[in-house]
Amino acid sequence: MEKPLDLKNATNKQEKYEALLPQLKALVEGEADLIANLANLAAALKEAFGFFWVGFYLVKGDTLVLGPFQGPLACTRIKFGEGVCGISWKTQQTQLVPDVETFPGHIACNSASKSEIVVPVVRDGEVIMVLDIDSERLAQFDEIDQIFLEKLSVELLAKL
Repeated sequence: MEKPLDLKNATNKQEKYEALLPQLKALVEGEADLIANLANLAAALKEAFGFFWVGFYLVKGDTLVLGPFQGPLACTRIKFGEGVCGISWKTQQTQLVPDVETFPGHIACNSASKSEIVVPVVRDGEVIMVLDIDSERLAQFDEIDQIFLEKLSVELLAKL
């Protein structure tokens, strides 16, 4: 059994990410199974920040297919270029959406979701998956989330 996350000395969001990233690396170290690692990473992010929904969509052909997640039921498949996740895949850029209702083509997997951040995971120039995080609050995510989640994508997720 893994030891619990240690974030007690973190007084703000940036400090929480700074404390969390090394713990996430240690969590997956020595485990070769992608699904097991993604499941634990989704759980750790949800536990650390209390996000509404945290999960991964894996690229399979021309579709993103739901992978490990924490939160309520989710869309199972998302096409290339559709919704926030599909646009992140297409552009290979993080999508920071303060109000999902204003995002053209937003796919409402759950009506309680109000804001979202989606970070593509790129390996050898190709998106292999996206990290999708939703909040039930408007404008939950900011540049700090983007910086640290992109760091997680490059330093950890792309290497799994």
